Amino acid sequence: MKYILSSKLLLAFALMISSNSYSHEKNTQNEFPILKGPYMGQKPPGMVAEPFAPGIISKEGWELEGVFAPGMKEFYFTLDRGTDNKTYSPTVIGFRQKNNVWKKYIEFPRTGEIVFSPDGKRIHMAKGYKERIGDSWSELKSLGPMFDRQDWGIMRLSASAKGTYVFDDYKSNDVIRISTLKDGIRQAPIPMGSMVNSGTYTAHPFIAPDESYLIWDSKRKGNYGDSDLYISFRQRDGLWGPGINMGDKVNSDKWDAYASVTPDGKYILFNRGIDDDNDNVDIYWVDAQIIETLRPK
Repeated sequence: MKYILSSKLLLAFALMISSNSYSHEKNTQNEFPILKGPYMGQKPPGMVAEPFAPGIISKEGWELEGVFAPGMKEFYFTLDRGTDNKTYSPTVIGFRQKNNVWKKYIEFPRTGEIVFSPDGKRIHMAKGYKERIGDSWSELKSLGPMFDRQDWGIMRLSASAKGTYVFDDYKSNDVIRISTLKDGIRQAPIPMGSMVNSGTYTAHPFIAPDESYLIWDSKRKGNYGDSDLYISFRQRDGLWGPGINMGDKVNSDKWDAYASVTPDGKYILFNRGIDDDNDNVDIYWVDAQIIETLRPK
């Protein structure tokens, strides 16, 4: 099984790149109950992963890529607005907290996995991005010809505070590439080393804002299930350390992928397949302190 880009999501990804239309069915606040307090009103998890907002966000079907924006006052996730005739329409739903209450305020077609820049001024979406304009977002913009290559299949691009980009490429044997800034000039992306690019279905990287660690998912020998989440720490010499399986408190005997860390650094959100076919996928979260338990001493 090819991460969650099995037949359903790969088709969905392609359709959303080529289409600007989406359904407005169920486009009402009544889809969601009133939620108050931090973290969409959810009780934070401990050191064992558990579903995020069960029955509200995580429910039957698939819900992907739960992310909070810097400032922790906005939350976004992707769901399938498809119909019974198997037309897939991945749609990003955005919530905003105002007067302690979370309300849906925006939705738009998914053209790539959402990752925020550390300053919150950009939403990166694969080869493109949106810029924050007041209380809303710009139209999708291109990162330029260096990234807008037809022979690259970028699903997720993550940026550090220094402007380093790390991204995956399903069209090139599932590699993860890195692109740095040098004297303000964008450097050509290069594949990362074998500490990251080992195994199969290697994808969906998340780089820490301070570049101290990188999280991604891959299918390797010794996994707990399908794809597992891995982490590599930046070493004192500036090189990336070995890929470390994040353990059975995070990974399961199913498909685990799409990890990101909340901007306040406290929790990891990721996706887990609930069934063997990944027709039902939920958002999970776990205390980010687990990163420190894995960091080499």
